[in-house]
Amino acid sequence: MTLTTLTAFFGWMAVIHIGVLLFATLMIFGLRGWVTKVHARITGVEQAALAPLYFQWLGTYKLLIFVFALVPWVALTLL
Repeated sequence: MTLTTLTAFFGWMAVIHIGVLLFATLMIFGLRGWVTKVHARITGVEQAALAPLYFQWLGTYKLLIFVFALVPWVALTLL
């Protein structure tokens, strides 16, 4: 693989993951009541306990996007 191909790969990977993160965030905050009911039924976790779990999941996913997609893209772009 060439440097240009790797740079494009990490760039598009970052764009796709940021899109998924934004979609998940909008779904969680836009349809909070429906989403918490569904997740509470599926997992058996109380609805009140799901809000911190959502924030934890979104934060972890954002951190993983930065570490595995954005940082390599920036490093390859600066080369």
